[in-house]
Amino acid sequence: MDWETRFLQSTPGEVIVNSKPREVVQSCWVGAEPEKHANVSLLGWTDSVAAMFGIQKTRHLEFAGQKIVNGMQPFAHCYGGHQFGQWAGQLGDGRAISIGEGKNQSGVYHEFQLKGSGLTAFSRRGDGKAVLRSSIREFLCSEAMHALGVPTTRALSLHLTGQKVMRDMFYDGNPIMEPGAIICRVAPSFIRFGSFQIHTSRGDFETLESLVDYTISEHFSHIKDEKNRISMWLDEIIDTTVEMVIDWMRVGFVHGVMNTDNMSIHGLTIDYGPYGWIEDFDPNWTPNTTDASTLRYRFGHQPRIALWNIARLLEAISPLVEDRSMLQEKINDAQEKMALSHEKMWVNKLGLKQYDEELVLELVELMYQDKADMTMFFRLLSSLSKPELHQLEPAFYNVQTSNHVNWNIWLNKYLSNTYDENRAKMNLINPKYVLRNWMAQLAIDDAEKEDYAKIELLTNLLKDPYGENHDFEKDWFRRRPEWALNRPGCSMLSCSS
Repeated sequence: MDWETRFLQSTPGEVIVNSKPREVVQSCWVGAEPEKHANVSLLGWTDSVAAMFGIQKTRHLEFAGQKIVNGMQPFAHCYGGHQFGQWAGQLGDGRAISIGEGKNQSGVYHEFQLKGSGLTAFSRRGDGKAVLRSSIREFLCSEAMHALGVPTTRALSLHLTGQKVMRDMFYDGNPIMEPGAIICRVAPSFIRFGSFQIHTSRGDFETLESLVDYTISEHFSHIKDEKNRISMWLDEIIDTTVEMVIDWMRVGFVHGVMNTDNMSIHGLTIDYGPYGWIEDFDPNWTPNTTDASTLRYRFGHQPRIALWNIARLLEAISPLVEDRSMLQEKINDAQEKMALSHEKMWVNKLGLKQYDEELVLELVELMYQDKADMTMFFRLLSSLSKPELHQLEPAFYNVQTSNHVNWNIWLNKYLSNTYDENRAKMNLINPKYVLRNWMAQLAIDDAEKEDYAKIELLTNLLKDPYGENHDFEKDWFRRRPEWALNRPGCSMLSCSS
């Protein structure tokens, strides 16, 4: 694979490597240098991603930043963002370094980025590194999401650095030394909503325009209408963002930290941190301890937050738009698209003849009251031919007998509102296996004892999340075990990585 530097050649930046934390102005990027380690070892490798680019496993050290080859010019992105609803100013890649771009077998460019590879100009008070537990979670989850059909960045490799990193997981004054790791993630680009916000916030419209020109010409090159290209580009970002978030809702995924700097312009799930999957159904659940008081990024709020983030992107682009009324129209369009997509998701998820709001709201309330495991419930529902509640009860954490009558009423109403052929397709929409936090934690626990078998086991299981895979049912198609209810890493996660 030949390495290229289109982004660096087409946008303003600082070529000289200087990892001193500072304000970076009039630049979209800064030169960076991955830290070298004496005892790097390969822990995870995704053959399907490597095959996309014709990459041989023997070259794995390049994807840990330990070998810089001809054509590579490592750099860190400059961006800002709204964090938990508040403007945070400059953020940037504080522990991620992009090593370059390469074409896949279809001729499409992708950017390769190393997370946990050392200090950059944006590291602020951090060390630029990442720990094994968070790296395992991202390695497993990005590939699990890809198999689920959810737009996502991909994971090529996972390396141990051979060094220990100090982390205070819950920021409570109890730091410990943890194994360090580097993950190589791959995407068409790592440009975010915040990549545009930072320049607008500074009144640097020249750099903003340069970045917009590059982004449209290189990543949305099919847009040929010069007069309407910004409008058409924004429409595509809105469409892909809506599709991504609706897919999250479909499979029960909670991103946990939907800051504008974590929103990809390609509509990809990006920056896997304190994520989680809904188990006992609760639209107000968030896996992120930092968000526990406000619940801003709770499961049921994700579509609304996506729209809020889109509005912030439109504000950032507004200096380049003559007709500002067009931006308000886009907000209205985005709201309508989100609402319609959400209704369509329920139709497909339940195999309905048509959307029935009352039926859906009644189901949500019943699932909440009886703490239904979201993944198990919908998978079991697809095989239901009669209104027999006992067939669904394996999915309940808490069955209230007082609800039996209501469930029977709902099931009769539901079965009368479905087509057999629609319900036959439900298993293509509702996964049987997802990466529950306790599953990932089991792999992390073993890995910290230098036993990596569960990483491979879960990787193989999650390649086929919609398949029956009966051999895995006993261990993995089940409700959350009691030990995981209040276990850090399962019920509680932070942004610490």
